[in-house]
Amino acid sequence: MRNKINHIFPSIFLLVFILSSCSSFAPASTATPTSTQTPTATFTPQPTFTLTPSPTPIPAPERATYTLNTTIDYDAHTVVVDETIVYPNHTGGQLSALVLAVEPNLWPGSFTLTGVSIDGTPITTYTLNGQRLDIALASFFQPEHVITINVQYSLVLPFAEQEDPGVSRPRIYGYTNRQLNLTNWYPFVVPYINGEWVIHEPWFYGEHLVYDAADYEVNLKFADPATAPIVAASGFPEPQADSTRYTITSVRTFALAASRDFQVSSVQVGDVTVSSYYFALSDIGGQAALKASAEAVQVFSQRYGPYPHKTLSLVMGDFNDGMEYSAFFYLSRDFYGSLYDGTPANYLTFVAVHETAHQWWFEQVANDQAQQPWLDESLATYSERIYYENTRPDLLSWWWIYRIDIYSPQGFTDIPIYDGQGFRTYTNASYFRGAHFLEDLRTRIGDEAFFAFLQDYLAQGRGKIVTSDDFFRILRTHTSTDFSDLIRQYFQNTY
Repeated sequence: MRNKINHIFPSIFLLVFILSSCSSFAPASTATPTSTQTPTATFTPQPTFTLTPSPTPIPAPERATYTLNTTIDYDAHTVVVDETIVYPNHTGGQLSALVLAVEPNLWPGSFTLTGVSIDGTPITTYTLNGQRLDIALASFFQPEHVITINVQYSLVLPFAEQEDPGVSRPRIYGYTNRQLNLTNWYPFVVPYINGEWVIHEPWFYGEHLVYDAADYEVNLKFADPATAPIVAASGFPEPQADSTRYTITSVRTFALAASRDFQVSSVQVGDVTVSSYYFALSDIGGQAALKASAEAVQVFSQRYGPYPHKTLSLVMGDFNDGMEYSAFFYLSRDFYGSLYDGTPANYLTFVAVHETAHQWWFEQVANDQAQQPWLDESLATYSERIYYENTRPDLLSWWWIYRIDIYSPQGFTDIPIYDGQGFRTYTNASYFRGAHFLEDLRTRIGDEAFFAFLQDYLAQGRGKIVTSDDFFRILRTHTSTDFSDLIRQYFQNTY
């Protein structure tokens, strides 16, 4: 979710360990057989040889693995990265090129590419244009084979008071006077779907990137360890001699925030450590956000399926914007201040719950956030309602009025971000009309079928990128009740 702030605000609108790989580039070994015959006076029995079968090729790993050896100079706002990507070709066809998203290159002077190699061979046959890095391959990359991509680069972080290029909203990537934020900060291979590399252009609101699930290892150190800041990150931290190793598997992104001013509070929810990072004088809000997120993890784990990671970090952003990442999310700073009234009936609580819900709808089950944003945003919004009904049912009516219906939401739920005609119009349709659709659907088919569907949707979609067609295909296996009128009411397309 991108900045779920209502009219109360001024217009704030947006915008691995490397295993040896089965390379398709290694030349085939050839040998010319020879035959030698030595005459003998007497018959000598020849030894018996047992043929050893050729070794079975090592199967390609299920997901790509990213290893990011990272050094941050906190005060200079610079980052140096040696990145290795072990990428399996699960596209079903041979590839002649790869496409990577390089978001930092959208800011002039922020991204400097110093080297690219494929399976250890330096290459120059690439093109970097805006956020898109095209790498031409020397030979066809065969299905179910693996290649290793090494990318060396540096970042000069932009000051976060600048806006996203071409849009009008606060930007997270970069730094403020008391916080450094790395989001979408590394090149990653974009999904390849139906013969196309999926990479969309940024827009004024909403999210435009689409992510395959991958495994991450980030080895992080600071140029000056003596003054190193406190770090919130997507992965599980393991201190090393001069660095910290973060690992996390089957995720969409790896994000981190660093600040010398962070206060930290944590709570255990089963085997999950939920941590809240906030600034001084915001401790009440920091504790409240922690409580709401921890409760949401419990509720959603019971209603949908288990939370899959060891940690969840919620971070007070030094900006008025909020956003979900894997095992990590930001909340707008103003939610901690004058807008927080000390009760659960406020933006801090329901947006913290919303972003926590994205750990199911976005993180576990992904979708094309540019073309079909309703799939994660409607479910994350409606999850707020599920949270309140399980923790504070007395606030349900308030939530519907204050969160949803105060805006008189209209429009088709399944619009792309590019057709939203403005931030409020877009959120009214994708978020709020979507929540009403899910409420009407639940009422129509009943709670048993509704929650059985959501659990199955999670199980079938986990680790994948789903579509609206997938949503309704799975739904129809859980109910014979006709809901075609609801589709006509809420959607512009037929499913």
